[in-house]
Amino acid sequence: MKKKTALLAGVVLACGWGVAPAQAAGHVWVPQNCGDEPTAPAVDVSTVERYNASVDKVSAYQKEARAYNSCVVRSALHEETAISEDAKDRISFVHDSSSAVQKRIAGNFEKLTATLKAGSARLQKTAQ
Repeated sequence: MKKKTALLAGVVLACGWGVAPAQAAGHVWVPQNCGDEPTAPAVDVSTVERYNASVDKVSAYQKEARAYNSCVVRSALHEETAISEDAKDRISFVHDSSSAVQKRIAGNFEKLTATLKAGSARLQKTAQ
């Protein structure tokens, strides 16, 4: 009985019971191609027999939940990578466009400053 108690306690800690699905701005993210999330079993500790049966159910759940969790991690990584690549492309586009504007303006400033400087020098010679 002590072995099953320790197993059940470890399962409870490892599975993180009570964790809610990820939500952002009212949406719930659902992993692709992972099936349905396994449902945690009810635990009955009223007798030794029911306790032992509960440990078996929890062990089976743990195996299913770990497989599901692995699928969720793979699905999330795939989607996060796609989002990251899209963001990188969008950031690069904005950066390149912004840099082009800055170069254009800097070129205009250089040209205008050179024209004004040359005009000032010419006008000073004429005034003398």
